[in-house]
Amino acid sequence: FYTSLYQCYLSHSCPCSWVQTEHSRTLFSLSSENGQGPPLGSCRPHTHVMFLKTHKTASSTVLNILYRFGEEQGLRFALPVGYQFGYPQRFEAQRVKGYRGPRVAEFDIIGNHMRFFKPEVEKVMPVDTFHFSILRDPVALAESSYAYYKNVAPAFRRAKGLGDFADNPHKYYDLRLRNNHYARNLLWFDFGLDPNANFSLALARRGEATVRRNFRLILISEYFDQSMVLLRHALCWPLDAVVSFSLNAREQAPKRRSTWGGKVAQPAPLALTDEQRQKLREWNALDWHLYQAFNRTFWIEVERFGQARMQAEVDLLRVRREVLAGVCLRDGGRPVEANRIRDKDIRPFQSGMVKILGYELQPRLDNVTRQVCLSMIRPEIQYKDLLDRRQFPHAQQPLDAAIAAGGFAVKRESSFLLTGEHIDSLGKDWNRAVVARNQSIHQVDNNGKLR
Repeated sequence: FYTSLYQCYLSHSCPCSWVQTEHSRTLFSLSSENGQGPPLGSCRPHTHVMFLKTHKTASSTVLNILYRFGEEQGLRFALPVGYQFGYPQRFEAQRVKGYRGPRVAEFDIIGNHMRFFKPEVEKVMPVDTFHFSILRDPVALAESSYAYYKNVAPAFRRAKGLGDFADNPHKYYDLRLRNNHYARNLLWFDFGLDPNANFSLALARRGEATVRRNFRLILISEYFDQSMVLLRHALCWPLDAVVSFSLNAREQAPKRRSTWGGKVAQPAPLALTDEQRQKLREWNALDWHLYQAFNRTFWIEVERFGQARMQAEVDLLRVRREVLAGVCLRDGGRPVEANRIRDKDIRPFQSGMVKILGYELQPRLDNVTRQVCLSMIRPEIQYKDLLDRRQFPHAQQPLDAAIAAGGFAVKRESSFLLTGEHIDSLGKDWNRAVVARNQSIHQVDNNGKLR
């Protein structure tokens, strides 16, 4: 099917719709002859999966992959009452909607934002659950985190720009203030470790060892396509299951130029010198150690997989992405600003100082094609709501309940175009005020230190 679709796409000889005789087949069907990718041997697909959704690491795209596969296979998701599992507090099993005690209810996939805490995760997920996560270079992560959480993290809010923060982070950072965890060792924090611990090689190695014990695969954001190939083989999923479009991407600001009067414009808020990049690596030394360690492991895995074999599968994945972009997306598959997306149900949530981009579907798609394409571009919040409604059809939706309880003057038609403090406030109320407003990050960290 996909071979014929690709040929059709290249020749421009057919409309953007699936072949009628193939309507019974879906993009992620495990039983289809085509779309499997190179053979996986005799393995059986993993259907019990735990994904630690780290922040600003392309994790929203990974979660979309899990949502699509789980929805296609009729799997049961461990969903939060709101949109995160009590973050930034450590994960607790009771925050899972429908949880009635250890192993009382069977859950297959869990992947929404949490601060990892293994004993509580084990209460929710089966013993054979496959655990994985994803990392990103701490400098690139800091750039994205600053742009997204500028009005949420006090340390970022006080700084004139990321470079200003990098020059003297201690001037702006107070570990006692809520949400400052976004400003230092954010990966380390998400893995349940103490981001404010004084760096030592022994401590960093203990943290690394803890992550290795708890997770069977660590992906690297900068090598996303190679990561997807390793993931699909580790999970024994068809290649089509890991084909994706980049979600929750931010608009890249143009470089500043000299002004008409000859004066040099002020540096962009995210602009960094090489020296400032190095300072950010030192400030995020625990994250930097983690990234370097698992980047080395990642390429060992690629070598074990085979360089030529990896390149062939990456090429195939990219061809399929190109085909689906041509079939599904307007504007040649380029992401667009949210205000250009006419369907409010697929507009991405907006936060911080940059625009979060989304996609528009091609017009006049047949119903089957549209549903497949829609699942690939549906933003995380709206997708979670959809799955929530299906699993709990009689329950009030959490965003509506949170808004009603908190008194926020936000309409559904605004399509999540929220900024600044609304994110923190709604984030807490989405979890139904379980987290105390004035609890400091320092208190949270005391529970997360290495033992």
